[in-house]
Amino acid sequence: MSEIEIGRNKRGRRSYSFDDVAVVPSRRTRDPEDVSTAWQVDAYRFEIPIFAAPMDSVMSPATAIALGRAGGLGVLDLEGLWTRYEDPTAQFEAIADADEDSVVETLRQAYSAPIQPELITARIRELREAGVTAAGALSPQRTQEHYRTVIDAGVDIFVIRGTTVSAEHVSSGREPLNLKRFIYELDVPVIVGGCATYTAALHLMRTGAAGVLVGFGGGAAQTTRETLGISVPLATAVADVAAARRDYMDESGGRYVHVIADGGLGRSGDLVKAIACGADGLMVGAALARAAEAPGRGYHWGSEAHHPTLPRGHRVQVGTVAPLEQILFGPGLAADGTTNLIGALRHAMATTGYTDLKELQRIEVVTTV
Repeated sequence: MSEIEIGRNKRGRRSYSFDDVAVVPSRRTRDPEDVSTAWQVDAYRFEIPIFAAPMDSVMSPATAIALGRAGGLGVLDLEGLWTRYEDPTAQFEAIADADEDSVVETLRQAYSAPIQPELITARIRELREAGVTAAGALSPQRTQEHYRTVIDAGVDIFVIRGTTVSAEHVSSGREPLNLKRFIYELDVPVIVGGCATYTAALHLMRTGAAGVLVGFGGGAAQTTRETLGISVPLATAVADVAAARRDYMDESGGRYVHVIADGGLGRSGDLVKAIACGADGLMVGAALARAAEAPGRGYHWGSEAHHPTLPRGHRVQVGTVAPLEQILFGPGLAADGTTNLIGALRHAMATTGYTDLKELQRIEVVTTV
């Protein structure tokens, strides 16, 4: 593990983003029709490794259902506009129409309405009645308050997602969420994160989580690096957490915890490189916010953007590129990696000679810096 000298009193490990790495073709190629992009979390099988990020600009109940029917998983933000308003159309319009000077205040006003437990129940049941896997996300701060409503509504996969989630949160002001006890007591698979280091991931895996999110989420819409100085390039983070997964398998006698890259996956090449670095699944935000059906109307933002005292994200204009079906399965509109995400993944697998996602994790990668 090489370190470089930043100054006489500080050394740092060199790390890499997805822009800094590339995959290397192997000696064999395959027909794209002969590869599989399927994977499975607990009892739930998905034909594509796409989890939609639980962000209001990306997921509505309707788009979650559409993604589920397409073979992926739509994760609803259970603290978002869809659980604060029966019909949040006016709030989405106000956010899209706000100018740069007023958008933070517009976001704060939209999210100032209280979360309504009956709407959490209604949204999850809407997904279940449509016949798709029902997944919803809460932040660690709201989990103890609302988790029973979520479970009673029949959620299939429960996501606990924050900028940084640890298994050892310390607080002198309130009882912290005991992840290990909490997950043990639930009868549904729990995916938790984000994390970005080997040690943090190993501790999260020991809580019994079915999967861990790698990264800080909301890549295109987040400013955590600018506001807090915190950032870990994702290629290195995913590879480190994949190493934790391997070591935890040995430690636990074979228990496999899924590694899900979260954030910074804006184009199809990023998806390929995330899996090549060790990810099992992909939590995608901006790439799906470009869909014609996306609630954000061509804009993208996360929960950090409307924080009441310290916003760590912003509303970004990603544009509207194509319908969701075309973004996922093509045909591609331009050679920019924004459409036909799964087609690009299949072609990359075929070009490098691998038949499934687990095999693709073994591919050779090179650094470009």
